[in-house]
Amino acid sequence: MTEACPFEFNFDPTTFKVGDTISYRVPKLGDFPFVGTIVAVNADHIDIVDASEPGNPLRATRTSRPIVSDAAALG
Repeated sequence: MTEACPFEFNFDPTTFKVGDTISYRVPKLGDFPFVGTIVAVNADHIDIVDASEPGNPLRATRTSRPIVSDAAALG
């Protein structure tokens, strides 16, 4: 039996809002999914925080599965 995912993700970039939970990727780490929360929405990008580093906002693409640059994520 497969357990249900404990997160409910927003995959629609046209409806992104502060507080939404999203699944994001880091190119160097392949398609491995990370979980983030949107803290700011801009016309061309979003700012997110990962629960493991709440004081470190990351700039991400405004796409259905946002991408955070390798440099920002792995700094």
